[in-house]
Amino acid sequence: MPHIEVYSTPNCPFCVSAKELLKSKNLNFQEIDVSDDTDSLQKMIRLSGLRTVPQIFINNQSIGGFDELSQMNADGELPHLES
Repeated sequence: MPHIEVYSTPNCPFCVSAKELLKSKNLNFQEIDVSDDTDSLQKMIRLSGLRTVPQIFINNQSIGGFDELSQMNADGELPHLES
């Protein structure tokens, strides 16, 4: 199973959509709320080079945000794991 991290904030609609897509694929992920966590926010920026959320990492590799995750799914690159 891939290791997935989602850097997000609570009120971000793209964050919610990304998490819903991952859940629909039965993919476990670690959510990292950067809204009040300066250290995690700085780590996200350092790793991705971006300040926008969500920032999604699969197996420690930045894939981008919701648009990129959605495209991976459309291209069949996002696995569906049986429950």
